Amino acid sequence: MSNARNLADLGTTAGLDLVLKDGDPVVISVEYLVVAGGGGGSVDTNGGGSGGAGGAGGYRSSVSGESSGGGASAESAAILDLSTAYTLTVGAGGNGVVAVRGNRGGDGADSVFASITSTGGGSGGDFNTIAGATGGSGGGGAGTGGTSGVTSPGGTGTANQGYAGGTGRIVYGSSNGSGGGGGAGGAGDNGNISGASDGGDGGLGVVSSVTGSAVGRAGGGSGTGATTGTAVHGGGTGAFNAAASAGTANTGGGGGAGGGSGASGAGGSGVVILKIPAANTATFSAGVTQTSATVGSFTVYTVTAAGASDTVTFS
Repeated sequence: MSNARNLADLGTTAGLDLVLKDGDPVVISVEYLVVAGGGGGSVDTNGGGSGGAGGAGGYRSSVSGESSGGGASAESAAILDLSTAYTLTVGAGGNGVVAVRGNRGGDGADSVFASITSTGGGSGGDFNTIAGATGGSGGGGAGTGGTSGVTSPGGTGTANQGYAGGTGRIVYGSSNGSGGGGGAGGAGDNGNISGASDGGDGGLGVVSSVTGSAVGRAGGGSGTGATTGTAVHGGGTGAFNAAASAGTANTGGGGGAGGGSGASGAGGSGVVILKIPAANTATFSAGVTQTSATVGSFTVYTVTAAGASDTVTFS
């Protein structure tokens, strides 16, 4: 008999270890939080223009009582065999860029746990490609390029992971403002609203208490213009004629937008958090950087670095 067919018959609860009878493998229920790397902000130096902000990395969670990204409810816990190695990767944030006309940041990289993949955040729009990139959460539209008075669209987010970036807009000889990056908990705000030369706020992230403390992750970076939007939950803040800030490491926050002589911010790296019963143990391959803590009757592992060839095995 297969594991998938018989788990329901056992009356299992997420987070409890499971033992199947009749010689079937021993399995475990693992609650996870998988956040991808955030997208990098972009830059423009053309006539007061500004690049778009980076979108947050995709956010997928099966933590009981919490939410996934994009407004989704928590996913089902992962039911995995013991003594089997599972893929584990923490995605890097997309790069920020120096102040050069039409200089675009990089997209964030995916984070992976077993069959669970969170998509890297989208980069912000730039002079050459004004739209923000699609990603776990979308990048903000540029406040430059295109036709005067026409908006630059934000990139779309990935369903059940994150939201779209905000639009940017340029009015030749007048006002420019770039869109905020999308976040796991909300869309990025539009720049240049009603002709005001403002940058859009970054989208909200999602707050989780899986580690025992409430932490916001996967917020979008903020856009910039004559004024700069705000960013929370790990998102970087945009800047005009100054260096924008990067997304916070291991939150998947998007990078802040850059304009004028200012560089844009890089996206924050992602994170993978695993919650298992305290009676069980997780063993990691040599390339993994992680910490562990006891939270109630569970052990929670926070993985801050893991490459494409790294793994985790449960016992």
